[in-house]
Amino acid sequence: MPVLEARGLRKFYGALEVVAGVDLAVPRGECFGLLGPNGAGKTTTLRLCLGLTDPDGGEISLLGLPVPAAARRARAKVGVVPQVDNLDPDFTVRENLLVYGRYFDLPQRDIAARMPELLEFAGLTGRAGAKINTLSGGMKRRLTLARSLINDPDVLFLDEPTTGLDPQARHMIWERLKSLMGQGKTLVLTTHFMDEAERLCHRLSIMDHGRIIASGPPRELISRYIEPQVVEVYGEGVREWAGSQGAGLAERTEIAGETAFCYARDAQALIAGLNGRAGLRYLHRPANLEDVFLKLTGRDIRD
Repeated sequence: MPVLEARGLRKFYGALEVVAGVDLAVPRGECFGLLGPNGAGKTTTLRLCLGLTDPDGGEISLLGLPVPAAARRARAKVGVVPQVDNLDPDFTVRENLLVYGRYFDLPQRDIAARMPELLEFAGLTGRAGAKINTLSGGMKRRLTLARSLINDPDVLFLDEPTTGLDPQARHMIWERLKSLMGQGKTLVLTTHFMDEAERLCHRLSIMDHGRIIASGPPRELISRYIEPQVVEVYGEGVREWAGSQGAGLAERTEIAGETAFCYARDAQALIAGLNGRAGLRYLHRPANLEDVFLKLTGRDIRD
């Protein structure tokens, strides 16, 4: 039985349908990713699954309990990492963990017993008495993650958990999340970082305009939608080159700004045609999840 299951999920705000018949099934112990542009409906879908927003249609089951009818009972075994850290700046690190644990009616002695483990997990051993405004952004994010584990949840919802972090902090968060999966916990993740989704997710769904438009393991989606080789060409005269020579050497070419993205099953002829071409530079790489995302949702910026 899936840890999280949604069937025909719908949500309207006025005449706008922001979640339009979404189906999800998340097995226990996996990391499931929900990807999509801004405004695709990802955060609303998470709120529906947590029982924080009432659906206008469909069915939701979380840890075997119906949502929203039994959402409070289900959330007792769920942890949530929101997009923006909402730590209390007037409290210390220890006090933030203590107060959050009381929301779950946990006895103070139980919270105190878990605190050393959570501080070590967050890399904050020795900082229990520190005020929040003395912590770096990475420390705050790790504390928010540790705080979400105060009730020893079976499922963890993470809404863009590494946004705004430097590469070192992102890698530390990734290692912490992998360790949680090693403990058998289930992760539900939204992210705008495609490399993050490739690293962490067993399966994912791409969402746009309130609908699921593709689902599967990351590598399977890449092989299904994108040619294996990508050559990014940029420099003076790239549009003219792409419209003449490049078009005949690649299976598919997309122009974005001053860059031509050339997709091919074998890029040797394409690279040979570029070598020695004055004014043009190129990057040859394997296809990745970002290529899938952009092909399915477009390259236009969403506000």
